[in-house]
Amino acid sequence: MLLTTRLLMFAAVMLPALTTSAQTPIPLYENGKVPNAITGNSDMDTLRGKSWLTGADTTILRAKTIMPTLTVYAPPPGKASGIAVIVCSGGSYRNVADRVEGIPAAEKLAAAGITAFLLHYRVPRPDLMVNKETGPVQDAQRAIQYVREHAQQYNIQADKVGIMGFSAGGHLVSTAGTHFNKTYIDNPRKINLRPDFMVLVYPVISFTDSLTHELSRQNLIGPAITSEKITEYSNELQVTANTPPTFIVHAVDDNIVKVGNSLYFVAALEQQQVPVRFFVYTKGGHGFGINNTTAGAQWIDPCISWIKEGDWQPKQQKDYSSSR
Repeated sequence: MLLTTRLLMFAAVMLPALTTSAQTPIPLYENGKVPNAITGNSDMDTLRGKSWLTGADTTILRAKTIMPTLTVYAPPPGKASGIAVIVCSGGSYRNVADRVEGIPAAEKLAAAGITAFLLHYRVPRPDLMVNKETGPVQDAQRAIQYVREHAQQYNIQADKVGIMGFSAGGHLVSTAGTHFNKTYIDNPRKINLRPDFMVLVYPVISFTDSLTHELSRQNLIGPAITSEKITEYSNELQVTANTPPTFIVHAVDDNIVKVGNSLYFVAALEQQQVPVRFFVYTKGGHGFGINNTTAGAQWIDPCISWIKEGDWQPKQQKDYSSSR
């Protein structure tokens, strides 16, 4: 299969599993003042629906997160690199799959000296938000803002803050990386809301009919889906020369989120001369997290090398501070 970018198809030596203790989750917004919120009374509710993995009818626990949080995974003493990564799990914008995606990734990053911030973001719910489509990106922007505001406290550098997302979390991350010029939160100190780099793992990118993951699209911008909203949230159409450098992972046989999502995003990045690395699997399907059991080479190790080696850093610094 011929791709239009460099492929990281080399074998990586698997490190032993390392566990890093995490702090108690931190409220993302101070004093409980969550923007765009309608007060609810439960963290979870149940409904009948189709499993995203098998398509079978099942009972689903659906996130009803009212108070989004960050959980910090700090590197071992003396090992901190000064780099931070905010981690966003997937879940079709219906729940947040931290156990299988976010937590293992955060632990792996921290063990390698990268301070990880696991973001438990709000999923779009009309009963919890005035405008459900902006809730998740508000939380992503606030996470970037929080990490930069507290950089000294966590022994990180404010210009080395990246963001990682899986599946629908990848759509959230790519939204944060392509819509950073629009401020969805209060930002009186004009903190830079642009992530310095992105890591997208089997990401939902496009909301176009031919590529989209329909459940994610419906949950974010449905039920009345307009062509304007499809364009706005098809992030391959929002790439500019200022879009952050990106590391992308996808399997060709993914039958949940089509690999075309990543291919079109890679092409858009290359057209704008934005640095991109694409780690592509022949097999693996969807939802493998940091460990694709069908393959010998695991993406997380070369990804960590890419992050720590700083290939994503610009040759010349630009001012991305928020204008409002």
